[in-house]
Amino acid sequence: MGGVALKDWKEQIRDPKIECMSRDEMSALQSERLVKQVKNVYENVEFYRKKMDDLGVEPGDIKGIEDINKLPFTTKEDLRDNYPFGLLAVPQEKIVRVQGTSGTTGKLTLASYTQKDVDVWGECVARGLTMAGLDATDRIHVCYGYGLFTGGMGLDFGAKALGAMAIPMSAGNTKRQLMCMEDFGATAFACTPSYALYLAEAAEEAGVVDHLQLKASINGAEPWTDEMRKKIEGILHINSFDIYGLCEITGPGVAMDCIHHKGLHVYEDYFYPEILNPADHTACADGETGELVFTTLAKEGMPLIRYRTKDLTSIEYSICECGRTLPRIQKFTGRTDDMKVIRGVNVFPTQVETALLSMGGGVAPHYMLIVDRENNLDVLTVMVEVDEKYFSDEIRKLDELKNRVGAVLKQALGLAVKVKLVEPKTIQRSEGKAKRVIDNRDL
Repeated sequence: MGGVALKDWKEQIRDPKIECMSRDEMSALQSERLVKQVKNVYENVEFYRKKMDDLGVEPGDIKGIEDINKLPFTTKEDLRDNYPFGLLAVPQEKIVRVQGTSGTTGKLTLASYTQKDVDVWGECVARGLTMAGLDATDRIHVCYGYGLFTGGMGLDFGAKALGAMAIPMSAGNTKRQLMCMEDFGATAFACTPSYALYLAEAAEEAGVVDHLQLKASINGAEPWTDEMRKKIEGILHINSFDIYGLCEITGPGVAMDCIHHKGLHVYEDYFYPEILNPADHTACADGETGELVFTTLAKEGMPLIRYRTKDLTSIEYSICECGRTLPRIQKFTGRTDDMKVIRGVNVFPTQVETALLSMGGGVAPHYMLIVDRENNLDVLTVMVEVDEKYFSDEIRKLDELKNRVGAVLKQALGLAVKVKLVEPKTIQRSEGKAKRVIDNRDL
């Protein structure tokens, strides 16, 4: 826990009518919105009209949210095939902004927004900021990148909707970030969890932690663990919150965890979640891990039906201690496309992070996975930074630590790995999404 005890934390709900709505009321609202949205995309988006026709489905077949499984899926490849404006459901002159993420093909994955879409986005982020105990009196230091990436603008829109002060720092220049946090009296900051840890370590090293007025951090855009959250909280004496979103759906603000940290509340009045088996697309039971699929129930500019996120999680529908009835998705075990199959074993970077942070000292939570193929066999090497407090030139102690790390990772991953210990601060830090895996196999 951070500097503010849970019993003293100001529990706030921005929109109790929606966030505490009964399941029956929510299903009725979702059904009403889905029926309208399906009719909308069938009439206005050629891509969806063809997809539905191919399946023999017409808008009249969708009578409620229970019929969503009759509808076609949408993938990132579909977005690229229809780049830049092929999935619009409104005339281009109604689009007030675009956001995008870089793609492997060199083309962006582009999302388009009407003014109403921007307003909904800001409102959803504001709900999350309220979960973090923030209000109009707060000053939110945003060190997500501004530009086509949704992080900076999303938090900016949320701060505006909340009435709080936004400090639009963008990414980079850590020394300047810390100076401005202190000088401007920032009470919260937003960035990726890996950069939050980097900022925390830099603040500790510079001796400025006690000069900061921070009480919360809003961290997302990459998978992270509770162990990393506690590390950030422990250094800065704050509460850290996990925010989730993706450009294709809206950006940050699709879901966020509350002070109880028992899953991320999904704003299901706008984004309908399904958890499906990635292999056969059947629905997973509550609590069972599968691929997260979203339908945008009210988006105007570029609505998406059953968009496959590739993020792996589970969902819980019980009422949270905070009083919200919104379902909670659990922290992501990874993505279907960042999972590496090594000698038949599924490996996610977050498993390595959890294992290293569970060791209680000796190594820092900065690591890199390198996958090679030697003599037709997969070889996983894990580079791990040695903690400065434990760093020693004594070969015997380093060998002991290396063996201990190897044993912990073997237990966590279910396979033996090579461990390479490196000096503190030698693994490159990222101000955006941390790169955790280098796969040298020709697969």
